[in-house]
Amino acid sequence: MKQTPVVLIHGAWFHMSSWEGWAERFTAYGYAVCVPGWPGEAHTADRARRDPGPPRDLGLAALAAHYEQVVRGFDDPPVLIGHSAGGLIAQHLLGADLGRAAVALAPLPAGGVPPADGRSRPWPLMSAGPTRHPGFGQLPRARFRHLVVNTVGEGEAEQLFDRYAVPAPLRLLADLGLDGTATGPVGTVVDTANTARGPLLLVSGQEDRMVPDAVTRSVYKLYGDSSAVTDLKQFADRGHSLVFDSGWRSVADHVLGWLAANGVEAVAPQG
Repeated sequence: MKQTPVVLIHGAWFHMSSWEGWAERFTAYGYAVCVPGWPGEAHTADRARRDPGPPRDLGLAALAAHYEQVVRGFDDPPVLIGHSAGGLIAQHLLGADLGRAAVALAPLPAGGVPPADGRSRPWPLMSAGPTRHPGFGQLPRARFRHLVVNTVGEGEAEQLFDRYAVPAPLRLLADLGLDGTATGPVGTVVDTANTARGPLLLVSGQEDRMVPDAVTRSVYKLYGDSSAVTDLKQFADRGHSLVFDSGWRSVADHVLGWLAANGVEAVAPQG
């Protein structure tokens, strides 16, 4: 019995433990789940807040190269599931034919995506808050509430911040255009015209304030020249926290169903 590998890739300002529900659910369905985290990432969010450590000089190119090394270590191309900046990296790896399939949840877009509905991009408004760790920026609690967990109650919002929010390297934030000095991610190429790649699912929350639904729809349109499977799923009343707030199961179950519908079973058939 050969299990299909799944690699979960998180984004900036979130700890890898934000995938804990998904890891348990996909494992229960028979997938071989890997949550490698970032280079040198602390094992817990609390520890990462106290001492972010080695990721200080991490940039987008280095982060993408880290995950490329991870996926090349599998005997068979894995399923790539990424959230936020992780969704951008998942698309990059799929376009390079390094994944069997990919799911990009509320993905930060690659450069070239126009602003939503003619408005200014949302991410330049996200200047990082002060932190006692040089080289890192923390998304302040109030801004986390406004941009990430705007669709949940106050109590849950507080719990999610305490459980998953961590400082992010300023160099990475600059590369992603999340430090207020750029107009969007730069330096990571996504091959949207690749016709030989595996299937791709883009997922948006229609109340997302960090990566608005209109931006994800613009990303979807970039794949119009590819005949490879590209699907878009929009979740009403969901924000950027759709992968780790109390509604995460409905999103995960949709992804599980989508994978099965595209022939990506948890266990490879014998023979």
